[in-house]
Amino acid sequence: MLLGLTVLCALVVGVAMPALAWHESRRQAREAAAELALGYALDVLHRSDETSRQAQRAIGLLEQAGHPPCSPVELTLMRELDLTSTYLQAVGHVGAGRMLCSSMGAFVFDLGPEAFRTSRGVAIYLDVPLGEPGKSPLIALQLGRYAVLIHRDLPLDTSTGIPGVGLGVFQLDQPLHRAPDLARGEARRAWVSRLGGATQASFADGGYLVAVVRSIHYEIAAAAAIPLAYVDERARAIGARLVPAGVVAGLALAAAIGLLAKQQRSLAGALRHALRRGEFFLQYQPIVALDSGRCVGVEALLRWRRATGELVGPDIFIPVAEQSGLMPQLTRRVLQLVEADVGRFLAEHPDFHIALNLSAADLLTGAIDEALDGFMARSGARASNIILEITERGFLDMDAAQPVIAALRMRRLEIAIDDFGTGYSSLSYLESLALDFLKIDRSFIEAIGTRAPTSQVVGHIIAMARTMGLRMIAEGVERREQADFLAMQGVQYAQGWLYGRPAAFSEVVARYREAAEREVAG
Repeated sequence: MLLGLTVLCALVVGVAMPALAWHESRRQAREAAAELALGYALDVLHRSDETSRQAQRAIGLLEQAGHPPCSPVELTLMRELDLTSTYLQAVGHVGAGRMLCSSMGAFVFDLGPEAFRTSRGVAIYLDVPLGEPGKSPLIALQLGRYAVLIHRDLPLDTSTGIPGVGLGVFQLDQPLHRAPDLARGEARRAWVSRLGGATQASFADGGYLVAVVRSIHYEIAAAAAIPLAYVDERARAIGARLVPAGVVAGLALAAAIGLLAKQQRSLAGALRHALRRGEFFLQYQPIVALDSGRCVGVEALLRWRRATGELVGPDIFIPVAEQSGLMPQLTRRVLQLVEADVGRFLAEHPDFHIALNLSAADLLTGAIDEALDGFMARSGARASNIILEITERGFLDMDAAQPVIAALRMRRLEIAIDDFGTGYSSLSYLESLALDFLKIDRSFIEAIGTRAPTSQVVGHIIAMARTMGLRMIAEGVERREQADFLAMQGVQYAQGWLYGRPAAFSEVVARYREAAEREVAG
């Protein structure tokens, strides 16, 4: 089952990485094309804005000057305005749809039919009949008595370097069914509606990746459209680099998964071997009452020393044991080791307890009852000598956990939830369980007295425990200020290096007896 799952995971990763690389290629190509299109549209808009600004300035100065129409002084001013403008081809005096005189001279010519008039009263002539009929490159913008001529291609004179790019300029106060006011290649007025209330928008439409931008000065917008065929071409070019890398990465990850699975299987086998050879041992960390500082118990911590002398941490072998179904055997071994270590100590000290860790598998199998019965009978331990610690993961199957916990508590055994705050619990979730202790995880204790984001969490956990009527044990207490804070907050018990590092049971008992003798002598 595990082998098949591992092979499946490796296959999925091996296929997924090239697919992800191709997806990333398309994303990069589309993002780059969208930036190009936006750049083109902004350039066209800048040109259009500048054309409008120069036209507005020239007409305004002529109106302000108030010279007699087509007089030498007015013609001189028109020529000056023409020469100092980069986007205007001519500036002139208009009457009855005709240019009566201009910076080009005193000859008269028609402006052609008026195409439309903007909301600001500017008349637009899109085909000024100069040059070959029907192919005039000039358009006219008239306001009042004056008009300017511009080359229709000048606002669109943006270098793209990409074949098939469409550019357009649109007057925003005109109907959507009108053609673009100025266009080079594909440009659709309907694209302007995609702006909504925004100043710019990017989207795909009809085989193009489109960018549209709105002027903040005039009622105009500009658009640029890059063919999606170009985007696909760029995606293939990027993919030519990324996909092979994705294949290599996928194979590497698949190999890593296979190696990890092999190591997991190898480690599971080593665990079984260690159980047979007796490579496990226990260390015990003191638990003290914060109000008196007296040692009231210990937590039994499982350790593994391989035959080579190598120490394997519980953070490595416990997950493997859980995945390979070895936790019930490890729990039984813990009880055997505790029994060998403590002898009759618990029978002689009914107020001293040992905290034992249980796994989810221990609760699901129900075999823990029989193992505990044997331990208590042989060691003389009472229920008061034992606290059973269960991590939040152990409560995930509530239907299975509740009857086992209820049965344990019927025997007066006390239950603690371990590493609280690092799993999935909520107040309503825990209220449905019959618990006695809440252990505050060391990550929250470390934050006490710091500015870490979790520094406030410990206060909420303590308040919640009080609400639920749970006694509390703080893990990982290393500094006196942490202990003082916890005591002031009403936490009853603590463990950590401040009170002693994990050690053999005989060392802990020696310190316990020394402290008791000092207390009697004092």
